[in-house]
Amino acid sequence: MIQTVLFDVDGVFLSEERYFDASALTVRELLLSENYLGLGNSRNFQTEYSDEEIAEIRSKLFLNDDVLNFLKSRGMNANWDMIYITISVQLIHLTEQLPSDVRAEAAKLLTRTIDQKTLDQFRAWFKNYPVKPDFSQFMIDFRESKAVKQELILYLNEIAERRLGIKTDVFKPKSTFWHIGEHASQEWYIGDENVLGATGLPSVQTGKKGFMNEEVTLAEPDFIRGMFQTFRDKGLQVGIATGRPRLETVKPFTYLNWIGELDQNHIVTADDVLAAERKYDAAPLAKPHPFTYLTSFYGKDSDIERWTARQPEKLPDGEQTLIVGDSLADLLCAKQLGCRFAGVLTGLSGQKARSELEEHGADFILDSVADVKELVLELIEK
Repeated sequence: MIQTVLFDVDGVFLSEERYFDASALTVRELLLSENYLGLGNSRNFQTEYSDEEIAEIRSKLFLNDDVLNFLKSRGMNANWDMIYITISVQLIHLTEQLPSDVRAEAAKLLTRTIDQKTLDQFRAWFKNYPVKPDFSQFMIDFRESKAVKQELILYLNEIAERRLGIKTDVFKPKSTFWHIGEHASQEWYIGDENVLGATGLPSVQTGKKGFMNEEVTLAEPDFIRGMFQTFRDKGLQVGIATGRPRLETVKPFTYLNWIGELDQNHIVTADDVLAAERKYDAAPLAKPHPFTYLTSFYGKDSDIERWTARQPEKLPDGEQTLIVGDSLADLLCAKQLGCRFAGVLTGLSGQKARSELEEHGADFILDSVADVKELVLELIEK
């Protein structure tokens, strides 16, 4: 018997590809733009690219997606974290290339908060002492690591010690440098018109239209709308638990005509996660912590603080709740909550994700979200 269905969004309803395209363009901008590390040859940073150009950039920066697949296999689900790790590896590697006397001074900066002034100083050094990114460095630096989830970010401090001979704890979740990458990424994804309203800060680099306005769905929009309607008619509770910010969830759900079929009290986004982290000093609450799913299940008007516990409680009658996601992080959430899990093979790894989902005990593995309706209707009868 199933009474509740909780859905992830990226890799389930909407293609992750545009997020990862935006992530690649963000890393490239942080490296090349005069607003950041300034390794490019021009002050006129390009903000419009063809799909072919984007694919080439992404392939180069993320090693044909090997970097992304590695991070997802270790339970990392947030694009902003992936951006932060990728650019931080490059910053450490670029610092290592500086002449010894300058390198020692630069390494000291990596023991303190990395902010815009820090990047300005590094940009000046890189102008005087040319350095070159090496994207293969990522897999070299992480190949010996057993780190998972947020430990992957903390492992950057070990990389800095090994390569630069410094003791530091500057690389951490939600750091100042992390937020610099987050903002640049938001510019790429939501576009100039939305940046100030969504973040409270203007665009650093204008001219970005926003991938959010051109979402690619992973099943026909009308089918998904009809599925929501069917579940509602059957008396099922439907929730959304996504790592996307609210704007990036609600706007496409609105122009795709899905939003009217859902109870907004059970649509939980990254905004809700960040608000709870700040209010209750409970970071990190992003997946694979099941806060997003717990809040989606109980509603945003429930006792939010209760869902921030380091040892989350299982859902009552967990077998009656189905979580639908594409990643190991979603599966780990389901395991912690005692729910059943349906993994869809439309995420970054595609069909290759099947073995990983099987290994970690997914209850069901489906080709796409289009198969969820039939599965749920079958489970209702059991």
